[in-house]
Amino acid sequence: MLVAPMTTPRKVLVAGGAGYVGSHTCKALHEAGVTPVTYDDLSAGHRELVRWGPLVEGNLADTERVRAALREHGCDAVVHFAAFAYVGESVVAPRKYVRNNVCNTVSLLDAMLDEGVRTLVFSSTCAVYGVPKELPIHEGLPLAPINPYGETKRYVEDILRAYHRAYDLRFTALRYFNAAGADPALEIGELHDPETHLIPLAIDAALGRRPPVQVLGTDYDTPDGTAVRDYVHVTDLAQAHVQALARLRGGAEPLVANLGTGRGHSVREVFAAIERVLGVPVPHVNAPRRAGDPATLVADAKLARAELGFAPSHSSIDTIVDTAARWAKTRATG
Repeated sequence: MLVAPMTTPRKVLVAGGAGYVGSHTCKALHEAGVTPVTYDDLSAGHRELVRWGPLVEGNLADTERVRAALREHGCDAVVHFAAFAYVGESVVAPRKYVRNNVCNTVSLLDAMLDEGVRTLVFSSTCAVYGVPKELPIHEGLPLAPINPYGETKRYVEDILRAYHRAYDLRFTALRYFNAAGADPALEIGELHDPETHLIPLAIDAALGRRPPVQVLGTDYDTPDGTAVRDYVHVTDLAQAHVQALARLRGGAEPLVANLGTGRGHSVREVFAAIERVLGVPVPHVNAPRRAGDPATLVADAKLARAELGFAPSHSSIDTIVDTAARWAKTRATG
């Protein structure tokens, strides 16, 4: 069921609001009549992406600073994006990921409770499923993450359930599949450093800004041998957060839901879309599979449709590539 965005809180603390999905959600909140208060230490976020409300610079480990931000700005809900998200890095530096993604989330939750704030939307991930036992991936499948990044997100989901039972924390955890694309108005977009996402890497390779992109595995059990992923436009993800806040504001029970389109695209299909949009081929080289990468990850998003009215309208692969390519060109020309 679709919930009207105007029932969301008027001021929301957005932890990690200077990042990719966070900044797009800040814009969506603003368009829904809500003031996003970005809380970010700018270690991975970008000051230039904070455009629709105030910025409070700080780390979530500083519980007192989080409390002050909630109190001084009158926020009565939080959207939490502030996590490290590089899978490979999490394998070699798990302490860093546990400290930031888990311990700092507990610090945030304690600040919320101390200030009487009990409404949270949490940015989770399909990495909690690991290698799925069936497709499409639904929320009832066992959680079996295969890297520390996915483990930290699973830990936090468990903590949220415990805080709900003990302290009446009302939460929604949104398990993203592959976030992609850029704001159609080109006000904000993807600014990762280092960049690890396929679409911006392939676009830059096609534009001659990077070496040929690596195709990690060409022998998967998929129609063309390359890995298949469910790409969902970042603007559609952002709108889901507005809808999730509205649902919680209406007194709904906690929800854990997938955000995806239900349709997968292979690496070669992504390249074909980039070639259609840019009119030039994507230089690429074949490379071995990356350890632990499943052949196919595609969401069953029926629960998000039913509970949030989630209906992606920007998530065709050509629309995703078009917005990402226009953003890349805009960045190159300033």
